Amino acid sequence: MKTIRFPDGTTVPALGQGTWMMAEDLVRRPDEIAALREGLSLGLTLIDTAEMYADGESERLVGEAIAGVRDEVFLVSKAYPQNASRDRLPRACEASLERLGTDRLDLYLLHWRGNVPLAETVEAMERLVAAGKILRWGVSNLDTNDMEELVASGGKGCQTDQILYNLTRRGPEYDLLPWLARHRVPVMAYSPVEQGRLVAHRGLTRMAAERDATPAQLALAWLLARDGILPIPKAGSIAHVRDNRAALDLTLSEAELRRLDDLFPPPRGPEPLAML
Repeated sequence: MKTIRFPDGTTVPALGQGTWMMAEDLVRRPDEIAALREGLSLGLTLIDTAEMYADGESERLVGEAIAGVRDEVFLVSKAYPQNASRDRLPRACEASLERLGTDRLDLYLLHWRGNVPLAETVEAMERLVAAGKILRWGVSNLDTNDMEELVASGGKGCQTDQILYNLTRRGPEYDLLPWLARHRVPVMAYSPVEQGRLVAHRGLTRMAAERDATPAQLALAWLLARDGILPIPKAGSIAHVRDNRAALDLTLSEAELRRLDDLFPPPRGPEPLAML
């Protein structure tokens, strides 16, 4: 399986599992837990969640899904920006750990930038690393200028920037992705299928049919073909997570990549970083 290397040398599978909009319906809970466990059995051992998702219920769901196999999981969670201060981040982290049923996070992210100075967040993150509560930290939804400020604020320990990036959201390619590549910081791509909207794109559907694949698999394969990109699609069923895993076996030709560029043109200039 293709892997992604973080700046500290840690490697993880290049395809992870997202949990945004999970744990919002008790009826779906058994299927969602089964999907996460199936993903683990298929080698998708990175699971991403956040204290924001379903008001913490997503973390509880993940905790239930990984019970008994915690050491096999690369566990990621995210803190609200208002909790990113030196006083509040330790409490937010402890609450996430309790909901997840674990004693540490493999990666802890600032969910997006708020009013807390980045230097203070860096300090709070490094204290959590020193305390063994988290093994490493990163950010989410930070654009190029934010990343430059983060590094200038002592944030050289940042391991990733989790951003909205997919075939229809290619703005980061103009300046953010090159900046991250120069600093050897990989990208975690959330909503890699644009929350399912890409599956209805006519051109993508036509291409997928020609490859005997699904549009979602094609969209994931496009991301997986790029260096330093780790997509984290959500799957609420066993069948869905198996479909996602199959994208790892789909290799796109140069002609297909050019065709996708025609369908989804890359940016011609700088664009503000999009968020969902």
